[in-house]
Amino acid sequence: MADFIEDPRAALDRLLTERGIDYARISQVIGRNPAYIQQYIKRGSPRRLAEPDRARIAAYLGVSEAMLGGPVQRVATHARARGSGMILVPKLAIGASAGAGASIDGEAVEGEVAFDPKWLRDLGADPRALSIIRVEGDSMAPTLDDGDDILVDGGDAAARLRDGIYVLRMDDVLMVKRIARAPGPGRISVISDNPHYRSWDNLPMASVQLVGRVVWTGRRVR
Repeated sequence: MADFIEDPRAALDRLLTERGIDYARISQVIGRNPAYIQQYIKRGSPRRLAEPDRARIAAYLGVSEAMLGGPVQRVATHARARGSGMILVPKLAIGASAGAGASIDGEAVEGEVAFDPKWLRDLGADPRALSIIRVEGDSMAPTLDDGDDILVDGGDAAARLRDGIYVLRMDDVLMVKRIARAPGPGRISVISDNPHYRSWDNLPMASVQLVGRVVWTGRRVR
């Protein structure tokens, strides 16, 4: 007898109900508008979750991506590493561009990195919504260099916006940039720390989808 495979929309709806998480909250976790997940579950739009969104939701809920429509082999959770008390954070096989931009398609989870939970709490990070990605390009130099790994808190996005460095989407491109509040209501500036690269002043918030705040970076010694 074949195993029953729950529809990804039904599975997500059930998981959210069990955990007391509303649609607007989980939409915020992935940097989408408040109605995004409700439309996905109730109206079937989009038809499927984008891979970065699916990976972040799975990590936030502590379940495998397979439950949300992903391939079985891509499993990443924030469960404590067995017997160690450490938090496992998924490392995503994609770069956030600090240069011209990178496509968000084709993302996969390539591994996990263990962090001490107290250290994460001291950062003020939500361990359920963390992921690690790699910086590509030098538009954020000297703050972030090409090849640096960054720890991104997907629970710290638009709803808690303040000046800082964020992973964001603009025109379907994943980027890491500095965000600063602009004078007008609902306006922001998207800034490259490297003055040789473009920045965008006084943009409407709706033109940018904030994925999460960068809370830590690690780099190899050269």
